[in-house]
Amino acid sequence: MSATLILGKMLWADTTQPPESAWGIAIERGRILDTGSWAELRSLYAEAEVVDARDCVITPAFVNAHHHMYGVLAHGIPLEKAPSGFWPFLEEFWWPLVEDQLSHELIAAAVDWACLEMVLSGVTTFYDCLEAPHALPGALDVEAEIVRRWGLRGVLSFEATERVSPENAGLGLRENAVFIDACRAAGGLVSGMMCFHTTFTCSAEYIQRAFALARERDVRVHMHLAEGTYEPKHCLSNYGARTVAYYDRLGVLGGHVLASQCVQIDADEIAILAQRGVHVSHQPLSNCEVGGGLAPVPEMLAAGVNVALGTDGYINNFFEVMRAASLIPKARLLDPTTMPAQAAWTMATQNGARALRFNDLGKLVPGGKADLLLIAADLPTPLAVHNLADQLLLWRNPDNLKGVMCAGNWLMRDGRIGGIDEPTIRRRAVEAATKLWQRARTGV
Repeated sequence: MSATLILGKMLWADTTQPPESAWGIAIERGRILDTGSWAELRSLYAEAEVVDARDCVITPAFVNAHHHMYGVLAHGIPLEKAPSGFWPFLEEFWWPLVEDQLSHELIAAAVDWACLEMVLSGVTTFYDCLEAPHALPGALDVEAEIVRRWGLRGVLSFEATERVSPENAGLGLRENAVFIDACRAAGGLVSGMMCFHTTFTCSAEYIQRAFALARERDVRVHMHLAEGTYEPKHCLSNYGARTVAYYDRLGVLGGHVLASQCVQIDADEIAILAQRGVHVSHQPLSNCEVGGGLAPVPEMLAAGVNVALGTDGYINNFFEVMRAASLIPKARLLDPTTMPAQAAWTMATQNGARALRFNDLGKLVPGGKADLLLIAADLPTPLAVHNLADQLLLWRNPDNLKGVMCAGNWLMRDGRIGGIDEPTIRRRAVEAATKLWQRARTGV
């Protein structure tokens, strides 16, 4: 197999460094061979196929570090009244009307649509947290089959919880363990992660069991952490410590932990997360939706916490999520210099890769995985080294994506996704949502 050269108007190989003008990238067998100027690459790889992307900027592809793919089925669901807070959101809406109503059939339709959304939005790698206690066992296998067909790099888990029954709690942990083992044996782009819900739906013994299963398999552990004010109050009332301090007392925190949300945490908790090397995924738009609050992301980054970015299955346009991650802290802190565009891009790429344990992803450097985007450079004002991060963050959208590559394979080329039937995928999602809403109303 010969190399492929992609020549771009600019190459932004590492979002912590300035871009290079009139540069490109050489790819072979899903890996990056080289980067350099147009002339250098043409000279070194004279026999290579050349992809002319000189009207585009080449960047690393996005990593969605926290997704709920089934969440699309709840978009627009009819409600007698809107939830009045975080706990009512869970107890009166999300658990009874969405999670508890899911089936394998509904999950499959949602995942197919979610994969389409991710490709359209430039996401090639993602972590998904499936919450469907009555769809066990085999729910993760349903997701995996579709993700593999799309050619995306997916880390999948089931959010195990004790809120339903002891038997169901055991099935949730088993779902993760069996899936992790099966993916490791099979190889490929799909893998697993251990996952449990929170301190208010899981006992200390259950949490310790989840971590033990993860240690046996050398995988990371995910949990939702302090998404709203409810969990810190619960931990203080029941354990005499805030959420992060309680986990630290259990001795489970470390670089093997991916904690999502981390909205209602204080300075002492941030210090513990940094000291233990915990990875955090930030979901700015869904935090607003549930009234959870505004996460102290600049403070976490300043302390040295690796903070990635996720959609939470809510608004899955990754450009919008990046903009929110950059702009909301400016308003919260009354400081337009905080969270520059470059920081949001880094959260969306290499921070997400680190959070999901992909050390050769998130940058376009020799030896790394060939996951990249081609973003149209036809803005109304000039692109330059000094303004590229802001221009792309503020004024580009999924419609401006011309190419999406995962592991050296084009998922989108010339602005089109080949080999899919989008109307059929949409129709199945609509039918699944309709069925979910009917089940939520009638229980049938």
